[in-house]
Parts: sequence; C-alpha cells; structure tokens
Amino acid sequence: MKNYVKAIPCYALLMATFTVYANDSTKLQRITPPAAAVNLYEKAEWTIDLTANYSNPYDQREIKLDMCLVSPSGKPLLLPAYFDQVNHHWQSRFAPQETGQYQYYFELIAGKDTVQSKPSVFTVYKSTRKGFLHKNDLWTFRFDNGELFRGVGENVAWESRSFEDDKWTYDYLLPSLAHNGANFFRTWMCYWNLPLEWKQPRSTKRYQPSAEYFHPGAIRRMDQLVDMCDSLGLYFMLTLDWHGHLMEHGGWKHSSYNKANGGPAETPTAFFTSQQAQEKYKNKLRYIIARWGYSSSIAVWEFFNEVDNAAFTQQDSILIPLPVIAQWHLEMSRYLKDIDPYHHLVSTSISHRDIIGMNAIPYIDFNQKHIYKHTEKIPGIYPDYIQTFGKPYVVGEFGYRWEDQDPKYATEANYDYRRGLWYGMFSPTPVLPMSWWWELFDDQHMTPYLQSVSTINKMMLQAGKGQFEQLPVQAAILESYAIKCGNTIFVYALNNTTKQQSADIRVNIPSGYTLQCFHPLKNTWNKSIYKRTADGTVQISNTVLPAKEEIILVFKP
Repeated sequence: MKNYVKAIPCYALLMATFTVYANDSTKLQRITPPAAAVNLYEKAEWTIDLTANYSNPYDQREIKLDMCLVSPSGKPLLLPAYFDQVNHHWQSRFAPQETGQYQYYFELIAGKDTVQSKPSVFTVYKSTRKGFLHKNDLWTFRFDNGELFRGVGENVAWESRSFEDDKWTYDYLLPSLAHNGANFFRTWMCYWNLPLEWKQPRSTKRYQPSAEYFHPGAIRRMDQLVDMCDSLGLYFMLTLDWHGHLMEHGGWKHSSYNKANGGPAETPTAFFTSQQAQEKYKNKLRYIIARWGYSSSIAVWEFFNEVDNAAFTQQDSILIPLPVIAQWHLEMSRYLKDIDPYHHLVSTSISHRDIIGMNAIPYIDFNQKHIYKHTEKIPGIYPDYIQTFGKPYVVGEFGYRWEDQDPKYATEANYDYRRGLWYGMFSPTPVLPMSWWWELFDDQHMTPYLQSVSTINKMMLQAGKGQFEQLPVQAAILESYAIKCGNTIFVYALNNTTKQQSADIRVNIPSGYTLQCFHPLKNTWNKSIYKRTADGTVQISNTVLPAKEEIILVFKP
C-alpha cells in the first residue's frame, strides 16, 4: 500500500513541523543551498536531486517542483523550479526582493504523489542593485528601490540570420547600445532566434536541429543573453512568439504545436482554443519563469509580436476569430502573473489592427502597436489609447519603411529615427518608440545619437522626480512640444521642412529662468537669451534651424 503526504498548502506557515510520507518512487533526495551569501535582487541557486516517475520533466501535468517561500515581511511566494537537461538535476533560481530572513521548503508533485522537504531558512543581505521594473504611471516605470525609469533604445529583434552579415550578434550590438546611453531593447524568440520550442530551427547557422522538448542551444544562448544584459545594465522586452508562427505558409508548418508535427493543435485557431495547446504553452511560461525570471534585466514579457497579422489576411479578412485571441491573452496573462513571483511587466503587440477586448485585459500592464510610414502620427497615438483604456501605451516598433532596409532610403530613415525618439520623449509613454532595422542604423552610425536622447531623458527624470506636465508652445512653422518636469521646462522644436527656417518660439515661463540650447545632432550645448513679451510669454526670437534638424531648449530657475 502506498503512503501519500497529507496535503499541506504551499503557503502554509513554514515554521510548523510536519512529516513527509511518500512511496519509494517519489523522493526529494538532496537539496543543496547556495554556497555564497544571498544578496538583494541577485541570483541565488538551489540544486535539487529527486526521484520520481515521469517521462517529460517539462510537463507540469507529470511532475512539478516548487520552492515555497515566506519573505521577511510575511509575504508568501511560489517559485517554480526547472529541470537542467545538461546536469540532469533540478534547480531553483531566486532573486530576493527583501532583506532579512526567508523561510522556505520544496514541494514535489509527481502523479498522485506529493512530497515536501523540511523547512529551512536563509538570510538576504543588501546590495547596490535597483531591483525589478514595475508599472508606475503613464510616463515611467519604477524599480523596486523606487528609482524611476524611461526606456531609451531600439529593436534588436534577432541576431544575424544565415543570409546576413555574421557580425550582427548580441555580443556586437548590445555593448554598442549600452556604450551610447541606451537602456532598453526588444528581442524575439522565433525559429531563427532563441528557438526555445523549435526542433527544426531555420534561416540560422547558430542553432542546429534538436529532438529535445526545449532547444538546448536556445537555452544556452538565453542564459548568455541574460548574463550579458545584467553586466551591461540593459533592460529588455522578451517577445515570446511572433505572428509568423501561426501563418499556414510560414512557421506553422514547422511548429511544435502543429498536429502534423506531433503537437496538440490541428490549426492556428486551435493554438488558441485547444486545452492541450494551452497546457503546452503554460509549460513554456513555467520554464521561462523558473529559469530566467530571477533576472531584473528582463523588463517585460511580451506574448506576441503583431498578433493581428496572424489573425487577418492582407485584405483584412479574418483568419482566426478575434475573441479567441483576446480570451487566450486573458488566460495566459493571468497564469503568467500567478506564477511569476517578481511581477515582471506583461504586454503583447499589434501591427495596426486592434484585437477587440485585448487592450482592456487587466493582467496586461501596457498596450502596444507598431507604426511604419507614419512617424508623424506617433504623438497623437498616446492620448486616444490612454483615455480609452487607462493604462500606459508604447510604440514597440516604428520606421520609415517596413518592407526592407534599402540604404537608398537611409537619409529619410535616419531622420525618422531621430524624430520618433523625440516624439516619445515629449509624450506620455514609459518606453520611447523603438526603431526597426537595427543593422541599417548601425551602418549609418546612428547609435551614438542615443547619447543625446539619454542626456535629456536623465535630465527630465532628475529634474521632475517623476513629474511630467505637457505645456502649450508656439513656434510658427517649426513643430514644437513642451514639458515641465519639476521646475525645469523642456521645449522641442523641429524643422520638418526641406529648407532652413527661422521662427519665434513662445512659451509661458516664470520669471528668473535661464535658457540653455541643446543640439542633439552635435551633442553640444550653448547659452541663449530670451525676451518677455507684454503678455508675460517668453519669446526666443529668430530661432534658426536647418532642414530636418531639431533643438532642445532647457529653461532652469
């Protein structure tokens, strides 16, 4: 006769003593705690050796190992553990968010057996790290330590494909971003980049076919990416899937979800509706949280890139019913929030067609869309979505063209790159619009321009300590925007014409302010003077800007 453990909730008081009963086939044999001190927001690892009956260690319906914790403040936490296919043991990676003494035990569920370890404790010490990013307001995210953040960067959606220059790697691109003041980027999991669920990677020389449930090359590269970002001080949005995965003539025919390949779904629609497909996807989410959730460099989990492009044809006929996509996002975002003890930000994205109901999902922290060929529309996007849905909005991609990165359009693309960033800087968004075609902009030596954007971004955050107030400004033929951050006022003026222009800039400024002018293209400053008109408005007379150039005016008390 088998003996089973008496059911004890994972959030039970850990100081209580209890007895574990199990059969011979289900055991927690050895738990090895971290060898070094455990520090705030830093990774600590436990190694767990166990015995259980299962065929797939990544299927939580067969086997599930959790680390059950109570924080020093009394907060219960549940941390999934994962199977390490290289060393053939289980691991738990944890980054504490409180100092003091944690209590914990491990719970193993295999089939009908449940086994719990003896309770134990560990102490967390202070560190200099900032912690994880969370929602704050329409303009900023907030670290655990209270410091505010606005994202400045671009897309680096993948490393070079098999037909592209081999130099386009994370190792080459990400240090360049960090060196030039960027703090944020966005990257994809797909069949040619970090192909976690792809047995047959394609269009890549970096990953080889694998019969494993999760691709070992993708796991190894993801470990390296997280370590790299931790060392560089970069934060990123990890896009877990892309629309091409669900296209009949795209990734679907090679998908591990496709029934033709042994998966649980007969059609792309069934990817969203099949219970078995949903369970398979939850296995992926659980593994991702268990293996990489500890990293504060991962700022955002993004479910899909441009999911509307899978739902619609180019003629806007519906291929996948929109309600099932919205319902899937509701279910998966709720599940992800439940299993992520760090409460990473969660999002998803569309190209240009909204999925009814998706923008209002409460477990999605901010909404996104992508803008191509209409960069001038970016400032007007935020107010509409914010007013309707009451949550932050992000332009996850933008560019002069979506078709290609033909260098013959480089001049226009470079101009779009610049103004898109400033449109975001002077609009309510926690992440400035992120350009596409990172290879082109590296070739065009545009990355150093991020230094200028980063300079103003830091000034705004320091001056206002999170206060942003849009102000009216007039600049005749120049396009202009103004923001008050604390007692400092920033004005952006752009000559969006093909000829040099001169104009007076008028804005309401209190008495006793000095003016400095910042020239982003040169990354230089100079002092300037202004006069006060009869109605009290400040006027900067005859501001001269060459065609397609911008200037930032900074008024300080």
